Amino acid sequence: MQVGLFIDNTDTQAESGGMFDRRNPVAGDVATTAAAGRAADVDRAVQSCAQAFGEWSALGPNQRRGILNACADALEAKTQDLIKLGADETGGSGPWIGFNVMLAGRILREAAAMTTLIKGEIIPSDKPGTLSMAMRQPVGVLVGMAPWNAPVILAVRSFAMPLACGNTVVMKASEKCPGLHRMIGDAMAEGGLPPGVLNILTHSAEDAPEVVNALVDHPLTRRINFTGSTRVGQIIAERAAKQLKPCLLELGGKSPQVVLDDADIPGAVNAAIFGAFMNQGQICMSAEKIILDESIADDFTAQFAARAEALKTGTPNEQVHLASVVDRDTIDHVARLIADAEAKGAKVLTGGAPAEGTIMPATIVDYVTPEMDIYSSESFGPVTTVMRVKDVESAIAAANDTEYGLTASVFGQDTRRALQVAQRIQTGICHINGPTVGDEAQMPFGGTKRSGYGRFGGTASIEEFTELRWITIEDPGQHYPI
Repeated sequence: MQVGLFIDNTDTQAESGGMFDRRNPVAGDVATTAAAGRAADVDRAVQSCAQAFGEWSALGPNQRRGILNACADALEAKTQDLIKLGADETGGSGPWIGFNVMLAGRILREAAAMTTLIKGEIIPSDKPGTLSMAMRQPVGVLVGMAPWNAPVILAVRSFAMPLACGNTVVMKASEKCPGLHRMIGDAMAEGGLPPGVLNILTHSAEDAPEVVNALVDHPLTRRINFTGSTRVGQIIAERAAKQLKPCLLELGGKSPQVVLDDADIPGAVNAAIFGAFMNQGQICMSAEKIILDESIADDFTAQFAARAEALKTGTPNEQVHLASVVDRDTIDHVARLIADAEAKGAKVLTGGAPAEGTIMPATIVDYVTPEMDIYSSESFGPVTTVMRVKDVESAIAAANDTEYGLTASVFGQDTRRALQVAQRIQTGICHINGPTVGDEAQMPFGGTKRSGYGRFGGTASIEEFTELRWITIEDPGQHYPI
């Protein structure tokens, strides 16, 4: 498949004429050849969005709603094409990519529903005869940067609410799924999104810094939203801060699942299997720390290991629980973490990193302690850790002993106690008797600490993508002291 940049709803080549290949992580053959955008293409895309902003922001809320709902229909109509291309580019399973399309459609429909909820207020003024208002208005040209791991969900999330609020968006595609992200643009055009409202830039890995810097630095871009690693998010935030451009950052995670002494063990095991190994553990919310009260630890780990061993692995075109990770670098990273943990006393209950290839079985590392690298490093692969603690206080301390703070989970049948534990865990999201992995279009989604700041989803995201302005209507004949 060959794709160009998506500017003004058309397929266009990079100004340099450059192209790059994205290879299938399993077969190694070329999945997509895409345009290698650079700084000059950033300017073209931003200028296009700036030109489209006036007309798009002036549309009535129900007009924007109708277009976004039609875009959701068009996206869903491409489900099978998106599944095939997503599996080819990322190695993810068909059901995972299909789920992505389903939730992305809901994100578009939720954003459509928000268009009439962008509200202000009348504020009493001390000046006689004055009408004082707080009004939310669109910002202008925004930047969205989307990753590869939940490729359709996170791409659509990067622009859905910004568009609903009346902004225009330049989306930076991931170099690991350029064709998939580019296909989303086609769906939006087929749904009726006007030219220039959404432009999508593909680029090679080598050109990523140039493209990112140009997007952040461009004088016409006003705000940045980025989903990806904490390392890159920090670079973007620092660069944007120099120009006083607000950012919404959804970054890495080391999510804990705390299992208390009164937990429903089979239910907690089910959640841990899903939370740790869905999409080969390549989810920012993946359960990387299973924290067990020592009184139930042996029972839990026996059931957990048995369930993990039963998970089927294979290529994306097979009916499997775990397909391929995105590249061999992921396996090598996980292998180093496991080897370090074993050398320091940990025990691998099941699984392990393969000597070659990108398909790895579900892996559980037990008896993990703070001096091991895997205790603190985000693995972002099909491996999770088990930590045994003596009581509730120790469990809370272990859950909070991380630089990250995206999501967490607490299992316990005493819901009052479980809620108290959840309130003390330092994350943006926490689920009681549910997995660490969960997302709904209408929920406030985001983290704390080095997992980022700001919130996607529902009404909470309106303030991220609008300016709150104070506007007054006053008596022109009012008295002044001078």
